Amino acid sequence: MSQATDLAAAAGSTDPRVGLRAVVALRRLLERLEDVQVDNARRQGWSWQEIADVLEVSKQGVHKKHAGRPVARTQGGS
Repeated sequence: MSQATDLAAAAGSTDPRVGLRAVVALRRLLERLEDVQVDNARRQGWSWQEIADVLEVSKQGVHKKHAGRPVARTQGGS
């Protein structure tokens, strides 16, 4: 988590260029983490509604964002 910690610290920089670049990097990291966990939930049989409830978004919103993406498989092919 060192990279995330460094990015969070940089986001609080008084230099707007440093802070804004850190915000962009954190946004990308957050999106990737959401993708990973939605894939994880779907592999475990979670419904779109269950995922939406935990993410505090609508079922339609989470489905639209993630349904078209192929689910990443874990090593071992499961």
